[in-house]
Amino acid sequence: MRKSMTFSDAVLDYAVDMGVHEHPVQKICREKTAAMGRQAIMQIAPEQGAFMAMVARLMNAKRYIEVGTFTGYSALSLGLALPDDGHVDALDISEEFMAIARGYWNEAGLSRKITGHVAPAVATLDRFLSAGAQNTYDFAFIDADKTGYDAYYERMLKLVRPGGLIAIDNVLWSGHVVDAGDTSPDTVALRALNVKIKNDGRVDKVLMPFADGIFMCRKR
Repeated sequence: MRKSMTFSDAVLDYAVDMGVHEHPVQKICREKTAAMGRQAIMQIAPEQGAFMAMVARLMNAKRYIEVGTFTGYSALSLGLALPDDGHVDALDISEEFMAIARGYWNEAGLSRKITGHVAPAVATLDRFLSAGAQNTYDFAFIDADKTGYDAYYERMLKLVRPGGLIAIDNVLWSGHVVDAGDTSPDTVALRALNVKIKNDGRVDKVLMPFADGIFMCRKR
């Protein structure tokens, strides 16, 4: 028997109203990003930000890294959840979006806790690895170009400590992963990664049918 229900907009609005308590700057970031048009789809939902923040707190996470920052909501959510001595490394390829994100982080008083890195993510991740950052992060989040996910996943497995978490967004891809007729590069890449993680003995994992699908991978 299936236990997951199909949520109407009214039920989702109720869940957000009851269970999400945004910082004022989070709300501003979310609302202004929503007004950007089609690009706004790249922002995570408020309930996803709240969920990730809760996970970080439960883990007592201090170091968080993400690939795909956009206008800064996810980094803001985690920056607010980490302790005073915690730190966020936020990676994006767009200087335009990173400038917007830095504005929100500064407004929330988090500039000292969040460092934005603008460059191709693989180059930044490899730079961290070369600098000796293996096994130093508690929590990683991947939410960027789908054809790059496998490369990001492999590098995050090196950067995250044993017992740490890698969360991967959009792995259900609005249902396209089960559409055999969809052979677009993004869908094909996501299908391949999902199968890889399913059979990956390096991690404990669960694919959560939440938001657009989140693969939660705990490094063994």
